[in-house]
Amino acid sequence: MQPWAAILQPTYAAQSPNVRIPGRISTQPKRSWITLIGSCLLMALGAALAFAIIVAAGSAALAGRQSSDGSQLASPATPEIAPGGLYQGVVTDSRCGARHLKNSHLSPAECARICVRQGASYVLVDGNRRYKLVGSEEALDKFAGQRIRVSGIRQGETIQVNSAASLF
Repeated sequence: MQPWAAILQPTYAAQSPNVRIPGRISTQPKRSWITLIGSCLLMALGAALAFAIIVAAGSAALAGRQSSDGSQLASPATPEIAPGGLYQGVVTDSRCGARHLKNSHLSPAECARICVRQGASYVLVDGNRRYKLVGSEEALDKFAGQRIRVSGIRQGETIQVNSAASLF
């Protein structure tokens, strides 16, 4: 073979990654498994730090908003006797509250009436708030288990009922 012909012919052994030719520089970097684990650990710590910064900023923004809302809505102290007002909720009894026994096969109205006959009192439940209702037992008995609007004077957790009307 002519010397100039060897230059034109490709050498497949030099292109194979598993064959090492003496005097030729390898293009494959030599990395150990420790370097790989270290770089993965560094990326995980960076992601955790970025997530912590995002959560802290969100918490600070939410806390700042709640404190500004709370300062506008907070009253100096809840008065012991509030003037007459309108209150809405479900009339139920003080024993069962808003959750009557499901396996009793009674309607909420029947359960409330039975509990009041056994010594409980009527209450008005609106979400997390409960007010003891004081007034005409006959009128409250008529609205047991129903959602109503009560007009009366609130004194602490008790409402002196002046009038009551069904919402539906």
